[in-house]
Amino acid sequence: MDPRRLLDGPFGRAMVTSFLFFGSLNGFVLLPLYVHRLGGTETEIGLVQGTYSAAGIVCQPVVGLWVDRLGRRWFMLLGAALLTGASAAFVVAASIPVLAVLRALHGVAFSAFFVANYVHVVDLVPPERRGWALGIYGVSGLISTALAPLAVEFVIRHLGFPWAFFFSAVLAAGALVIVLRSRDARPPSPGAGPGREVIREMLREVRRLHNALGFFFGLGTGTVFTFLPTFAESLGVRGLGLFYTAYAGAAMGVRLAGGTLIDTRGRKAVIVPSMFVQATATGIFAAVAASVNPSLAVPVLPFLFLAGLLAGAAHGFLYPALSALLMDVTPEPRRGSAVGIFSSVFLVGNALGAIFFGSLAYALGYAPMWGALAALLLVGTLWSMRMRPSPPRAVLALPAAAPSPALPPAAR
Repeated sequence: MDPRRLLDGPFGRAMVTSFLFFGSLNGFVLLPLYVHRLGGTETEIGLVQGTYSAAGIVCQPVVGLWVDRLGRRWFMLLGAALLTGASAAFVVAASIPVLAVLRALHGVAFSAFFVANYVHVVDLVPPERRGWALGIYGVSGLISTALAPLAVEFVIRHLGFPWAFFFSAVLAAGALVIVLRSRDARPPSPGAGPGREVIREMLREVRRLHNALGFFFGLGTGTVFTFLPTFAESLGVRGLGLFYTAYAGAAMGVRLAGGTLIDTRGRKAVIVPSMFVQATATGIFAAVAASVNPSLAVPVLPFLFLAGLLAGAAHGFLYPALSALLMDVTPEPRRGSAVGIFSSVFLVGNALGAIFFGSLAYALGYAPMWGALAALLLVGTLWSMRMRPSPPRAVLALPAAAPSPALPPAAR
């Protein structure tokens, strides 16, 4: 199959829907600053952000169990509708407990949409292109990671937070419109609900190595995205949107330039060095926190930009590589459940990172917090070395006239 054809039709629409949906969610990366303006501490910021992950932890395994029976489209509709409504409610929300409830609704929306849309994409691509296709699909979300924070920061600086929340609600509504016009790649499979054996299988699945690595990966990303805004503000940094641009740009770059390495070199050859690079990026935050303060004339933004490049490059390889590994070892009838569990474990890392490291930062400061996180991510790197090397896969070469895949016009 010509890989460029994957970008047409249902696959292209899935990417555009993902861009709008995650553009809306990424519009809330600066929410910690809003909580801070309402008088919230780092602990309260961690709790507000943690409710998002906590909701996902509970919901994603459930979605995974039922996505085959009710259909992918049903859950995508639920997620897009919830995101639209909750984002619009942020416009009038002005108390920390209400923000926590709305973030929990965001977590439910993300759970329903992500699991369903991800399995929908797996349905659309051949196994020999899976690693590459999952990486390219993720580019749509990464483009939103690059653009949404810049746009939202501009809106916040000039119009205020309510208009930024409204902007996010409009993006979510766009995703909802596209899902309403879509259909499942394969019909639902009605049948009896999950029984005890399915529950036992889920518990066995949690203990698998790819889920342990997903936990460490989530621990790093959850902590960085929760506390980077307030950390940068404490150093007097403006223009933080450049970090997210560097992060997303690096993630997209490694996928477009080296995405096939996941298939041609094997999963371990990509995962182990990427885990180490993620730990290195966090070490840069620790070094900056330990050596820089607002009274010193030291440019901080270049270091944050470098950390963004490294963390983004690690993300660009880790998510599709771990996802491809998950698909390799999971029978087709259990893929929905496995994706739900993997994503839930990733969110456990997000939630624990937000809650635990928020308390640590409040008690001891940012330097010990970033240092402790870097140490834990190095433990995850050592754990990743336990992986068995996976055999390289034969991958169809891209045509000479198209050395890199092009996004469909609507997703550029």
